Amino acid sequence: MAELRLQTAASGLIARETYELNSVQEAIEEQGLAWLDILRPDEEVRSFLLEQMDFAKLAVEDVFGPTDTTAQKFNNHRFIVVNARDADNQLDTEPVAIFIKENLIITVRHYSIPALKKFRYRFKKADEEDLALGIDFLLYEMLDAIADDWTPILKSYSHQLDQLEFQVFDPSKKYDNVLEGLHDLKRYLREASKSIESLNTVTMRLLKPNERLIGSGTERYFSDLHQLSLSLVKRANNYSSGATSARDSYLSNISMQLAESNAQLTEVMTTLTIIGAIMLPLTLIAGIFGMNNDDLPLELVGGFWGIIFIMFVFVAIMLVFFWRRGWLKTFED
Repeated sequence: MAELRLQTAASGLIARETYELNSVQEAIEEQGLAWLDILRPDEEVRSFLLEQMDFAKLAVEDVFGPTDTTAQKFNNHRFIVVNARDADNQLDTEPVAIFIKENLIITVRHYSIPALKKFRYRFKKADEEDLALGIDFLLYEMLDAIADDWTPILKSYSHQLDQLEFQVFDPSKKYDNVLEGLHDLKRYLREASKSIESLNTVTMRLLKPNERLIGSGTERYFSDLHQLSLSLVKRANNYSSGATSARDSYLSNISMQLAESNAQLTEVMTTLTIIGAIMLPLTLIAGIFGMNNDDLPLELVGGFWGIIFIMFVFVAIMLVFFWRRGWLKTFED
């Protein structure tokens, strides 16, 4: 069942028990600016938007199905969809549909959005001079609350990126889960960009002079909001680039360490191979002259010392051979 909250400039927050959907217009009569927030819309809400509020069918269908960022003007209302941060434990973004008709602004959403709580407080504290700007000022405050919701989060991402970069380039200690941290940061920034870029697209569309989506009295506010959204987009992109650079540097360091380890292993295997190659003919000579056979020409080769001399000759020949082939350059270095 849908949850409804109505807030007016004159009476503040009105609980659902005091009215029904078909009595919304009566509830806001002579109340000035009003905001109706609908959470988890159902078929009753669909009928209310189509029949009683006379909103465009295409806009209403976007509320109940997949939708993209948009800002449109219809005959009797304006329709905006912008992504905002969800309030669950995992960072993600969800669309918020905004209908604007006369002095009423209606938000329809399927999830809890923290920025709307901030907007509720701003609406409550707005002075008469701000409210005199009309419903466009409420739209500005709502979009600005969505933008401000990301400011401390991006600041925390900046601090997290600084820590991860320090861990990547710190040679004194080996840190665990650095790659996982960089991957998670990239994922969070990608999700944040969905909302920030959506907000930037909406403000840019609202400021188009030929669209007439906002009044001239609030253009300076939306221009300031557009600059804020641009700065947030740049920050998110810079942090994402920094995370990518740190991840590439980390993987490069790991590759270099692996290459050094492989080089050391290759050197060890080369040494063992050379030693084994030298010992093979010596083992053969020792095996031949060690046989218990009277036909062996021990006297011709000079006996024990002659055999040792023959072994040294073989060693010298093999070392010269290895050197000419370049296999001993590693030891020369």
